[in-house]
Amino acid sequence: MRMAIGAFALVATAFAVVSESPAASTEGPGTVGIVVVKEHGVGSPTLAQPYLDRFVAIAAEENDWTNATGRYYNNRSAAEAFIGKTHPHYGIFSLAPFLALRAKYKLDVIGQVAVSLAGGRQYFLISETATDLAGCKGKTLASDHADDERFIDRVVAGGSFTLADFQLVPTQRPLQTITKVIGGEAVCALVDDAQLAELAHLDGAAGIHTVWKSAELPPMVVTAFPQASPSERERFQEHLADLCDDAAQSACAEVGIVSLKAADAKDYAALVAAYGR
Repeated sequence: MRMAIGAFALVATAFAVVSESPAASTEGPGTVGIVVVKEHGVGSPTLAQPYLDRFVAIAAEENDWTNATGRYYNNRSAAEAFIGKTHPHYGIFSLAPFLALRAKYKLDVIGQVAVSLAGGRQYFLISETATDLAGCKGKTLASDHADDERFIDRVVAGGSFTLADFQLVPTQRPLQTITKVIGGEAVCALVDDAQLAELAHLDGAAGIHTVWKSAELPPMVVTAFPQASPSERERFQEHLADLCDDAAQSACAEVGIVSLKAADAKDYAALVAAYGR
């Protein structure tokens, strides 16, 4: 599957500041830790290494970080183990884990990063036989996004439906979700924008169409943990946009960063309110 082959993994590792070699993973006083959590992400971080070297050097220089470490996870429980052990200063989250972990770890929004092909900005119900949302309700629904019912029901669906309205066919991989519809094992599927973009490249998907779409959601969120001092987080936030300016612009483009900029709580307030505590 072509979908986001390494795209987010490249960006995730770029934000990790250093690669996860044994020498780089040492924790110690003064270490700036960054955790990246992109659920449903795909790809290998190693593909980004030639471009990461450039990006990491610029990030470290901009922020005067002498020691930094970071990890990329596609599973929030594994990420929480890292958070509990290392107490990172910053996090970069896709929306579902951000909303789930925000209150527990006192995450403050300081920025946002839009990543090409990462998915998660918009969700769709697709089908070959149904013509509208009503035609999917009560029927089989394939999705690899059904692992966070609260996020789908409260944020993605926006009151249009709940997962309980369907006969769920859980899947583990993005491509598997679509093939369930192609093979007739599910009447409908809930997919994100990255998965939808792959329909044109899949055999047997010509008749599959969109029957419902969500509102467009904000980009991935850059957060500060309480461990980051006010002066450190202020500098990091001020320099977010600079990391993709001038000499680093091509490096950002290569790792799939569309935009990187400062943000605050109001940019995600509607999602937080919908998700609830």
